[in-house]
Amino acid sequence: MATKKTSTAKAVQQDDVVVEQKVYVAPPAPKAAEPKKPEWEYKDRVYYLVGNKQPLVMKIPTRHTVKRNLLWFDPEKGYQRELRYATNQPSVFVDEQKGMCTLEHVTFRNGMLFVPKAKQNLQKFLSLYHPLRNNLYYEFDAVEQATDEVEQIELELDALNLVQQLSVEELEAILRVEFGNKVSTMTSKELKRDALIYAKRQPITFISLAKDENVQLRNFGVKAVEAQFISLSQDQRYFIWNSTGRKLMTVPFDENPYSALAAWFKTDEGTEVYQNLEKRLK
Repeated sequence: MATKKTSTAKAVQQDDVVVEQKVYVAPPAPKAAEPKKPEWEYKDRVYYLVGNKQPLVMKIPTRHTVKRNLLWFDPEKGYQRELRYATNQPSVFVDEQKGMCTLEHVTFRNGMLFVPKAKQNLQKFLSLYHPLRNNLYYEFDAVEQATDEVEQIELELDALNLVQQLSVEELEAILRVEFGNKVSTMTSKELKRDALIYAKRQPITFISLAKDENVQLRNFGVKAVEAQFISLSQDQRYFIWNSTGRKLMTVPFDENPYSALAAWFKTDEGTEVYQNLEKRLK
């Protein structure tokens, strides 16, 4: 049998007839595109002081001195570069500035600083290189703020929906952490109203408390004390049975008595007491 090897075809003899079979050769896989570095956008920028501070006037350092460390580590060059903002220089790096430099103060007024897109050197100085960025001040980002607001709204919705799903007893247990014994005198409507307000204002805390089983046990212990089946000693060191005066458990040092009682309810001895109290409280 006569054959002819090729990268694209093979010759096959069948009954003295040569049949050429084509072989498919897959094209080379395309190279993965290298990620592009984020491009600097030409736009007006606004900066705010961190922590909702709104002093009438606040100046930030604009050049490196012995007292004010204004250096930026350049990963490409491998060393720290001295910074200086000058209105007549396109670069904020001292080693790239030439000739006389015109210095200018950078001043926040009422906690805010607006920098037009024409001042690119100042924008890059504040947004890319200044060591106080995100510590003393931050750049306003509408997209980032919108993302944070959406996450906050979704958390509020989750917490508010959770209020609708929980029983009055469970809501009472959660609110007792915030309002104490005041919840014992509240009606079911008042409990639900305050739970909705609490869930909207502090959704993360509310969801966390709703998932904490110890919160329910703490509330159970408080109700048992209010019903006078058990009592907490005046020094808040131990719980006792009111009917017999028998000590139930000792509160560990520097721990909330009702948190300790909730943990004790999970022990073998505590489970029996819990079941007994549960029958009495019905």
